[in-house]
Amino acid sequence: MNEDSRYEAVRSRDARFDGAFFFAVSTTGIYCRPSCPATTPRRRNVAFFPTSAAAQGSGFRACRRCRPDAVPGSAEWNARADLVGRAMRLISEGVVDREGVCGLAARLGYSARQVQRQLNAELGAGPVALARAQRAHTARVLLQTTGLQAAEIAFAAGFASVRQFNDTIKEIYALTPSELRAARPGKGTRFGPVAPPTTPGVLPLRLAFRGPYAARQLFDHLQRRAITGVEEVSGEPGARTYRRTLRLPHGTGIAEVDEAAGDGWLDCRLRLTELRDLTTASQRVRRLFDLDADPYAVAERLGADSVLARLVDGCPGLRSPGAPAPDELAVRAVLGQQVSVAAGRTLGGALVAAHGEPLPEPAGALTHLFPRIEDLAQATLTELGMPESRRATLRTLSAALADGTVVLDAGADRDEAERALLGLRGIGPWTAGYIRMRALGDPDVLLTGDAAVLAGMRRAGVPTAGLKERATSWRPWRSYAMHHFWNAPATEPANPRPTTTESTGP
Repeated sequence: MNEDSRYEAVRSRDARFDGAFFFAVSTTGIYCRPSCPATTPRRRNVAFFPTSAAAQGSGFRACRRCRPDAVPGSAEWNARADLVGRAMRLISEGVVDREGVCGLAARLGYSARQVQRQLNAELGAGPVALARAQRAHTARVLLQTTGLQAAEIAFAAGFASVRQFNDTIKEIYALTPSELRAARPGKGTRFGPVAPPTTPGVLPLRLAFRGPYAARQLFDHLQRRAITGVEEVSGEPGARTYRRTLRLPHGTGIAEVDEAAGDGWLDCRLRLTELRDLTTASQRVRRLFDLDADPYAVAERLGADSVLARLVDGCPGLRSPGAPAPDELAVRAVLGQQVSVAAGRTLGGALVAAHGEPLPEPAGALTHLFPRIEDLAQATLTELGMPESRRATLRTLSAALADGTVVLDAGADRDEAERALLGLRGIGPWTAGYIRMRALGDPDVLLTGDAAVLAGMRRAGVPTAGLKERATSWRPWRSYAMHHFWNAPATEPANPRPTTTESTGP
């Protein structure tokens, strides 16, 4: 997009671009999301910024009406595999708050100066400014959804002092913390979080997304694979709730997400033992539910394929689920090799029962955290009843994850991670590609050997020969094409052959 097309998006209040860019108005000193309902400013008074941090760094404050800090993230950061994309994924995880700029640079394999220079050049803000904008958003959520004291909120959001917290809130929102708390949105408001909860210890969030959202398919996916003790899905289709335990940097947590979508958001509730984990927990849930996706860009590219277009039109807003814990997803992918989805789920339950870490207090059906990879690397795993070769693969993978031979964090180099996985005995191209798709959130993975994809292609009338060549035109959204084939409606009798993980979808 150029500045003229961005201004046209602002004039039409086009929500498709919320989070893709921000605009600021020189006469008011305010920056907004493109869909802000306020009167459209004159073109000569408008400037555009790639991030909210860049707008803040130029002296603009956040609009109180459209709450530009509550937009979904840009899909660009998930699609890009370069330094900037990797850095943005790590910053959203809270790495700068925990490890500083030097820690961020070390994870990326660059010097702190190189990271600073490249982020400033492309985004108009460095890692500290980007992390500061994120801390301010976390603080606003806590101010407007909890009754916590301001000092507690300051440290929970990652600020080094109460004074820094007060100064930042005043600068970004032009309100004191107490004034910002009083300005909380009412229940049912499109922008921003819900009204404060009545249940102590529960943080309600509205997790924003753009465009249509195929919640039924995603919740079906999670329900089929929910591991006893770690996950559960309750309720009837259309009104289900997904719950799971989370292992977080400072403590543990439980996330609950409702299937019924609001006007551009999913309702989520977090129970955290340490409030400092709010940013990390919310980002991990967003990744699991693929909430930063751009369904318009996906539909435009995949819809150009005459056959795929029918699947895209029939299931608008289909997402590619990620993973809240990449190491856990990798272990589960190996567990599910060459067995049915139901069998893989049973094996996962047995693994959790034998090696999972019990919660201090069970929360309904949630009783454990997923096992630590360090423990699995040393375990015999005989309780799984699997052949020794597969148990050896699990131990090898766990050891590689524990010692850093394989890195699957949010900023990992995806090509390098896939090469490292393929270097482990017992892990083939399908498993490595599947881990790359889900654990690393890569939107452009093609699983050429997947039997379920080929079956879905046949149902959709897509020739299975020459899949690689045909799929070139689907880039950079080939992962979404895989999900469309996995979810293709059955228009012919199902293949009666025994199913495996690779023939029943992700």
